[in-house]
Amino acid sequence: MPATPLTRIADALLDRAVVPGYSKLGPALRRRWWPADPAPGSMAGKRVLVTGATSGIGTAIAEGLLDLGATVHVLGRNRAKTDDLVARLTAENRGADVVAEVCDVGDLAAVRAWAADFTGRVDALHGLVHNAGALPPERSETAQGHELTLAVHVLGPHLMTALLADTLVDGASAVVWMSSGGMYGAGLRDDDLEFTQGEYSGVRAYARTKRMQVVLAADWAQRLAGRRVGVYSTHPGWVATDGVTASIPGFGKVMAPLLRTPRTARTPPSGWSPPGRRPGHRTSGTTARSGPPRWAGSAARTRRRSAGSWLRWRRTPTSRAEPCCAAAAARPPTRR
Repeated sequence: MPATPLTRIADALLDRAVVPGYSKLGPALRRRWWPADPAPGSMAGKRVLVTGATSGIGTAIAEGLLDLGATVHVLGRNRAKTDDLVARLTAENRGADVVAEVCDVGDLAAVRAWAADFTGRVDALHGLVHNAGALPPERSETAQGHELTLAVHVLGPHLMTALLADTLVDGASAVVWMSSGGMYGAGLRDDDLEFTQGEYSGVRAYARTKRMQVVLAADWAQRLAGRRVGVYSTHPGWVATDGVTASIPGFGKVMAPLLRTPRTARTPPSGWSPPGRRPGHRTSGTTARSGPPRWAGSAARTRRRSAGSWLRWRRTPTSRAEPCCAAAAARPPTRR
């Protein structure tokens, strides 16, 4: 059933009702009008990198991409876990091409070193999925002195996208930012990027940096539009992952009967465009769409209401626009 004005209204109502839209009820209803998933093997010959791939949604994304026939680079920060995942995926998917990548996305020096090695091995990338995440109970800093969630969700992925941009295939690649419905829990601020003011809350920091991802994705969509590289932000709804049960156990326990599984939440592979199709965009509250990227639902509201106060532009000597988070990545933060 193709999307119609009626299904768009139903989609919006599910999103605004929150529980029906974000729980496992959402996909069950929306699949009635979502377009069919790509056929198995439709991404044969394509290469995709997935960060945060060693558990939860990241693992499910990797599995889905392998079902489509893609070569998948699974990136984790723990060598043993990453190697174990590659061994399991290879054993379960006969003939699969799975490559282990090890990098701490929150460590900007590590990202630079890893990217230099990766681009020396890979000259064509068809997909980049930013799925790595962190929800710390207390404020902590990375090797460069940046607050952890800002580094893992914003600075590291932004830097990685910039360093891998030349490998993205013009007209046949996509960058996907895995945000979170938790972003509704906090607005954007441009005066405290490092979360040094007031009492620290890991949940609030997580929410705010996940909202930053949506705005940053829209910025990258503009940057790469001339090359026809699709850039999308999405959130998977409420999912039963180790991160949810460990970081917000109360929510996980109460909502357990309604939580989605990582497999049903693996948005990018389900909405990934095989060769010859224009990319679609799918979130918990958005139907798949054809044509240029559209930031419906949460993304559009975030951009209209908050982007102006957070995404401040400056002109560099090369006359290239850079968001304020890029400046934060280049300078030491204010410490407390």
